[in-house]
Amino acid sequence: MPSVRLWRRAECVTQPPVGVRIGIDPGDARIGVASSDPHGILATPVETVSRGEGDLARLAQLVDEAGAVVVYVGLPRSLSGREGPAASRVRLFAAALADVVETPVRLCDERLSTVTAEAQLRAMGRKGAKRRAVVDQAAAVVILEGALETERATGARAGELVIAKPVDGEL
Repeated sequence: MPSVRLWRRAECVTQPPVGVRIGIDPGDARIGVASSDPHGILATPVETVSRGEGDLARLAQLVDEAGAVVVYVGLPRSLSGREGPAASRVRLFAAALADVVETPVRLCDERLSTVTAEAQLRAMGRKGAKRRAVVDQAAAVVILEGALETERATGARAGELVIAKPVDGEL
């Protein structure tokens, strides 16, 4: 669906297309999932998926059930913007996810998303095991909120598009 342009006081404001967005915080043990409302105003936690066999199938199911128009995957970078081994693992994960969903998958900078999520949960009084159980979802919310803010500011999708590997016989 093309974006819509609204004219207001001699300036052009571009709004991104409508539809649910999914945010994903992929960790080594768990994957946090969040979703937005169709207008991209509010991001809410959805689920924590255990990493391992069946994780991509579960994520594909969540994307399909939500009718998502885009999936944002958090890409860990250092504060200087460099990518390390964790970013390489996330790039591989995002490519594998792009292979199993029909929805576009995009990588978004996730610097400090877990730190921000931990601080928010501490401020809410969540401690120990209760906090660990939801921190991945909270980090996914932080990633998705950042992507939604970029969409609102630019009128375009956030992040870098992940290209799925072609199926045999496709170009």
